Amino acid sequence: MSRMSDFEKNDPHEDARYEAFVKLFAHHEAGLRRFVGSFLPSWGDVDEVVQRAAIAIWRKFDQFDQDTNFMKWACVVTRFEALAYRRKMARDRLVFRDDVLDLMAEEAGAELDGRNAQHEALESCLLAMPEKQRKFVMLAYTPGVNVKELAEEAGSTAAAFYMRLRRIRRQVMKCVEEKTLPSPEAG
Repeated sequence: MSRMSDFEKNDPHEDARYEAFVKLFAHHEAGLRRFVGSFLPSWGDVDEVVQRAAIAIWRKFDQFDQDTNFMKWACVVTRFEALAYRRKMARDRLVFRDDVLDLMAEEAGAELDGRNAQHEALESCLLAMPEKQRKFVMLAYTPGVNVKELAEEAGSTAAAFYMRLRRIRRQVMKCVEEKTLPSPEAG
């Protein structure tokens, strides 16, 4: 009799667990790469640590509480992987001391939180716009779209189109700032 591997067993619970992990990790991988990239010297190092972290995160995934923030939890695991990697490379002169690495990790985490808040605010502000304006903005920022052709299709000159786009961008920027700035009551 041949022994079945873990992946051949097709345990529905394990399949669902693996699927949940893959979705979460894939969704947050770019953020984890930015987090690690903020305190490691090269992208090769970042790749190595993120790969090691992915394995560690999967092994510890049973410990993850689905009601909490995956990114914050994954950053903690990833930080430990980065520290272990750094210790392994300690002979290299370009490696930061642990206290410097800790400070950089804290700052990267705070920056990541800020970027996430801005991203959520931007999505909220775009959804609050009239549909016509939202489509207008989305088309204007779609790669490969020629803004002059868009203006012609809209029956407008390129200059008028850019002015309209500029006004909408200011509205969106003001909306995002209002949503991300701390309220006076919070301070």
